[in-house]
Amino acid sequence: MSTSTIEKEQTYIAHGQTVRKTFPVLDMTCAACAISVESMLKSAKGVTNAGVNFANQSAWVEYNPAIATPANLQQTVRSIGYDLVIDEANSNEIKEAAQQEHYNALKQRTLWASILSLPVVLIGMFFMDLPYGNYISMALTIPVIGWFGRSFYVNAFKQARHGKANMDTLVALSTGIAFLFSAFNTIDPGFWHARGIHPHVYFEAASVIIAFISLGKLLEERAKSNTSSAIKKLMGLQPKTVRVLTGDKEQELPVSAVLPGHTILIRPGEKIPVDGIVTSGASYVDESMITGEPVPVQKEKDSKVFAGTVNQKGSFQFLAQKVGNDTMLAHIIKMVQEAQGSKAPVQKLVDKIAGIFVPVVIGISILTFVVWMLAGGNNAFTNALITSVTVLVIACPCALGLATPTAIMVGIGKGAENNILIRDAESLELAYKVDAVILDKTGTITEGKPVVTQMSWLTGAQNDPALKQVLYSLEIQSEHPLAEAVIHELKKQPVTAAPVQQFESLTARGVTGLVNGKRFYVGNKQLIDENKLSIDVGLLQQAAQLQQQANTVIYFASQQQVLAIIAIADKIKPTSAKAIKQLQQMGIEVYMLTGDNEQTAAAIAAEAGITHYGAGMLPSGKAGFVKELQQQQKVVAMVGDGINDSQALAQADVSIAMGRGSDIAMDVAKMTLITSDLQSIPKALVLSRKTVRTIRQNLFWAFIYNLIGIPLAAGVLYAFNGFLLNPMIAGAAMALSSVSVVTNSLRLKTTKI
Repeated sequence: MSTSTIEKEQTYIAHGQTVRKTFPVLDMTCAACAISVESMLKSAKGVTNAGVNFANQSAWVEYNPAIATPANLQQTVRSIGYDLVIDEANSNEIKEAAQQEHYNALKQRTLWASILSLPVVLIGMFFMDLPYGNYISMALTIPVIGWFGRSFYVNAFKQARHGKANMDTLVALSTGIAFLFSAFNTIDPGFWHARGIHPHVYFEAASVIIAFISLGKLLEERAKSNTSSAIKKLMGLQPKTVRVLTGDKEQELPVSAVLPGHTILIRPGEKIPVDGIVTSGASYVDESMITGEPVPVQKEKDSKVFAGTVNQKGSFQFLAQKVGNDTMLAHIIKMVQEAQGSKAPVQKLVDKIAGIFVPVVIGISILTFVVWMLAGGNNAFTNALITSVTVLVIACPCALGLATPTAIMVGIGKGAENNILIRDAESLELAYKVDAVILDKTGTITEGKPVVTQMSWLTGAQNDPALKQVLYSLEIQSEHPLAEAVIHELKKQPVTAAPVQQFESLTARGVTGLVNGKRFYVGNKQLIDENKLSIDVGLLQQAAQLQQQANTVIYFASQQQVLAIIAIADKIKPTSAKAIKQLQQMGIEVYMLTGDNEQTAAAIAAEAGITHYGAGMLPSGKAGFVKELQQQQKVVAMVGDGINDSQALAQADVSIAMGRGSDIAMDVAKMTLITSDLQSIPKALVLSRKTVRTIRQNLFWAFIYNLIGIPLAAGVLYAFNGFLLNPMIAGAAMALSSVSVVTNSLRLKTTKI
């Protein structure tokens, strides 16, 4: 725990205030587990509020440090079989190690459960009369049930202790009873033969259910394994060591040892370690992680610099002002964590239904047994046992368990074919409800790279290759980021650099130098005005018009007059306007947010066909705008490509990253567009609608099957025509329900989006 954190807690204790902290939670396997942890934390002494997010395996707790401590909270969570990581220094490492260990163990259990289940299925379906076949099946099923599938029984027991039921309860009951009933029939078949009934076994049902559901959980764990990588990469923006100047000496220190007041040396290409203010030197710094804008910002004496931003070609010294958890980078990390954790826990639809479905099925099974015992006649016990077990076998959750993951897997595959990567079910479930889309400007609507859009020469100068050589020679020595765009444009035709004498970089204005004994200037209007250089009226009018169209205008001049104007802009992508129009035609409101100035934002918005836009926005402002729309009951999709968009992406209901953007934006986002074409966004929303429709159809058929199958299994037709459902048919019906769900999901492959 840092010194500042301890001091803050002591202040809160002194004033009786509460603190809010986020802790990783270990060993949660379903949404119901998250509910259990949350209810225990809320009931702990000194806790005023708490929330648990199953999706990112974390809990936030608001508590009074005078009454409760992290160690107390950890004990509370451990009492119900889970764990809370309270080591703040290494919490992410501990969580990742535990998750990786859990994933590897689950992978092994799934593999061996599948291997052992295969011969059991073959014996049960094709070699039923194999000598000692039942004993072989039982021997193979015992390790599947007792070892590789033990987590289902452990979790079901934990839920039962707290009066809850979930998918694990259903799996444990159906497989446990099917196995015990089959084991009894294998060991003592004479019990049934004496009553004129053939003793059936259901070992294949018990083992295959464990294998199937384990596979589903493995896929889920795999999808969740990258949830913390975005935070890790944000943390990776800060260098591990820094060069601190003390007098004339240079000392390398770990970044954690830097204190406010230290003077830090930054060399070309280095990352800035903490927030501060420049004391000497000058350079350009890439601040795209804060502003999202592609053009590096000039830094000179008294300019502010921020942790995680990248220095370009110059060197400078700065005074550290904000360090550790107080930097803007730390603030962004905290905001992303809070936005991810503030969402309601992901209540898996199947877990919700199972909470009601399981007790109902158990109740029907018990009721079936009682009714048969009371009115079953001579074979009351036999029929009571068979029908009650058949109810549990036919109510097996395979179809329920496959309904969502199969549709999602096919939907994700379909998305990938169309350049859309989808990370989880939650984004698919919400995307079809989206009624507001927020687009970042730079790199999302625009190309994200400054290019020369127009180069206009003074009459008579355009055909002079010597002037182009002079312009190239000056720009190639300039450190200004926009010079790169000019150099790239001039290189389209053969050009070589001429020697430049007395080259000088003029702060915030441009550059000047002597070529062949003549002085030339390249820079902004201020540089032209300072040197009282004349400018042709036509060029001046063109410059004003280009600036209104969101271009930055650079002037190239001799000692007497302006020879050319060069317009540089971040061009809008060719398909952006069409994609925005498609979204608007779908009844979706489109907004544009940018860190750029009002004039540029207005010009780009007009060109793209967007009515609502915001300019000069910092990361927190973008996230705040998302919250505002959410408070208006809108379902918001945020589309961005930069680190500066990560807070807003984490806050949005549906987050979409551009594939050519930063890794952090892609890690925070729930969807990533592999292409930079915005037309993939309407496709993603249509895909969401079709996938959700398929999931609902699957769940509908899974429940219709149960609604018809369970009464038949209970023997409702026996009184009318003497029909009792054979447990083997119940097992086949169960398998058929699973096949129908998978087949329905596969239909998504052929659909058009």
